[in-house]
Amino acid sequence: MVNNSAQAAAVELCYENVNGSCIKTSYSPSPRAILYTVLGFGAVLAMFGNLPVIIAILHFKQLHTPTNFLIVSLACADFLVGVTVMPFSTVRSVESCWYFGESYCKFHTCFDTSFCFASLFHLCCISVDRYIAVTDPLTYPTKFTVLVSGICIVLSWFFSITYSFSIFYTGANEEGIEDLVVALTCVGGCQAPLNQNWVLLCFLLFFIPAVAMVFIYGKIFLVAKHQARKIESSASHPQSSSESYKERVAKRERKAAKTLGIAMTAFLVSWLPYIIDAMIDAYMNFITPPYVYEILVWCVYYNSAMNPLIYAFFYPWFRKAIKLIISGKVLRRDSSTINLFSEEADIE
Repeated sequence: MVNNSAQAAAVELCYENVNGSCIKTSYSPSPRAILYTVLGFGAVLAMFGNLPVIIAILHFKQLHTPTNFLIVSLACADFLVGVTVMPFSTVRSVESCWYFGESYCKFHTCFDTSFCFASLFHLCCISVDRYIAVTDPLTYPTKFTVLVSGICIVLSWFFSITYSFSIFYTGANEEGIEDLVVALTCVGGCQAPLNQNWVLLCFLLFFIPAVAMVFIYGKIFLVAKHQARKIESSASHPQSSSESYKERVAKRERKAAKTLGIAMTAFLVSWLPYIIDAMIDAYMNFITPPYVYEILVWCVYYNSAMNPLIYAFFYPWFRKAIKLIISGKVLRRDSSTINLFSEEADIE
């Protein structure tokens, strides 16, 4: 009797004295502080890493290109993950309880899914953009225009938001698994299990664009390799100014494709384990341990903080823009016309 009483007393609930409250997983002070630091840092990095990307591309006129408009829209999706998803998920992951109400639980899930697919669709559009730019750099400006970029952005956001809200906010994800949902539901929880039909659709919506991107970037790097060999073979021959310009343009476009290819790879590596686990869970009655699920989810969230680091490492113009933003020089009247590129930056 004494042992049973002690075990009962040791159980912490998300809401004390509330029937049906979720059980709370408690951590000692040190692991708790470490978790809040690591997860909170991800949220801060997603917010304040993507914000300079948004400011730089929107402010500096030299960066107003179709590709960069896609990048700034992608950065907006990552920024919104840092603002509307990660802070609340930090508390949920550490406390193992949801303290923000049932209504925002649904919005939180919808935002999470919307921004995921928005990122995926943007990256898919960017891969097409880069393919055209690398294979035909001189006529590329007439093929992938600002209008085309704008249409891609609108459609990416429209389909991602429509998909997520039509599933989670209407409760369509719970059809056919009502008994399981009831068994998993408790006060202080925020779970959104997908039934087999919806999780299969989710997998296909992720898998098909992902395979398409891998194929497109494979083609891009084959073309880039061929161009590099061609340039090397003609290096010893005199070149006209037009040929030299074409080579510099081609080299710049290849570098941009490489950078964005790395961003795409990081996205796929972050998301693929989570998507596979979601498929397994839907067909195996949600057998994933909570701590494994949290790790997979946070790998996904941290992807929103990775793209600015990739841009900062590979793009000299981005590093220069960051310096101008931090120093406050962007507040000057003529700052939007500052030249962020140099001959070296174009071809390095």
